Amino acid sequence: MNTSEYGRAGGARTIGLCLLVALLEGLDLQSAGIAAPRMAHEFSLGAAQMGWAFGMGALGLLPGAALGGRLADRFGRKRVLMLSVALFGVFSLATTHVWNFESLLAARFLTGLGLGAAMPNLIALCSEAVPPRQRSTAVGAMYCGMPFGAALGAAIGVVSTDPAGWRHVFYVGGIGPLLVLPLLALWLNESAQFAATRADAAGPADASVAHALWGEGRAATTATLWVSYLGTLVVLYFLLNWLPSMVMTRGLTHAQSSFVQVMFNVGGGLGAIGIASLMDHIGRRRTVVGMYVGIACALALLTGASDARWLAGGALMCGMFLVGGQSVLYALASAIYPTRMRGTGVGAAVAVGRLGSILGPFVAGQLLALGESTTMLMASSIPLVVVAALSALTVVARDRAGVSVLSAE
Repeated sequence: MNTSEYGRAGGARTIGLCLLVALLEGLDLQSAGIAAPRMAHEFSLGAAQMGWAFGMGALGLLPGAALGGRLADRFGRKRVLMLSVALFGVFSLATTHVWNFESLLAARFLTGLGLGAAMPNLIALCSEAVPPRQRSTAVGAMYCGMPFGAALGAAIGVVSTDPAGWRHVFYVGGIGPLLVLPLLALWLNESAQFAATRADAAGPADASVAHALWGEGRAATTATLWVSYLGTLVVLYFLLNWLPSMVMTRGLTHAQSSFVQVMFNVGGGLGAIGIASLMDHIGRRRTVVGMYVGIACALALLTGASDARWLAGGALMCGMFLVGGQSVLYALASAIYPTRMRGTGVGAAVAVGRLGSILGPFVAGQLLALGESTTMLMASSIPLVVVAALSALTVVARDRAGVSVLSAE
């Protein structure tokens, strides 16, 4: 497909609508962490039980991502995205009506299922709406909606001060997606690249999952990409879910805690678009090295911070490099796999990363319940960052050696 076949106006509209969905997804993903202190008080839940609540939401992301990506290659990105948005909207609203611990787990799992299915379709739609040389920027522009949505959720947490106010963020996270559905139906175009593969006899239905992931020289690249996703998301989701509670243990007020969370997400939004677009200009290797060095430094700063000002600064840096780094990984994944199997490949990588989003909050909750300090948990995240960095650099090195398919259409 040549550049003239990418409609500039249509591509911008696609990225804009996907950004709007990503904003709502970011709000929903952050909502449990924002609501956690007051939710735990209302239902008399301990740290270990809240870890289960966070983990069940993340558990839904894993099959959701794998299934959403596979269905996207069979039935189209637009259809599956709309179904995903409807699913996480309905069950975010259902979270406001939970009556005990078990109903909370069920509502968060089903919300996570919809959230997980949406992301591979957002990545595929954005990466296929622009020429390959602009792919990282397009994915980053979409993904910056995630942290800004989370920042919106944190702002809702600041203004909702009454004990039952934790439900407000779930009302917004449920009604918003349902209002967006008509916009997607009317104005979101199906990927032109995907539509072209439908006319090919060797189209999406003929590409097995095994071939999509491991065929045509992609085996080692897929494996190392998965490791980088897993390590990065363990750290990211530990912070997303436990940062509000963690900073309150250091003597901050509820309002100060929410401000720190807002700074984390503002940094994430700036990093998502900034770091991803940087990759289109200075190359993958330099970008990956810089972002993982930034993650390690930011974690060290947050670990040693003791007052609100330094905690906010550390949170800003963590958001910038961790969330921004995630947009880089998404851009890499979208480039590895050709169009007819892009949904399957991206969905599988996102699903593996979501395993990290389960392990991070759950393991942290169990360790905190056993009396481990948040400082120890933060410091122990740095070795995971090193492993993730080496894996991502391996993906890039294979591309430089001509082994992988990072220029795939």
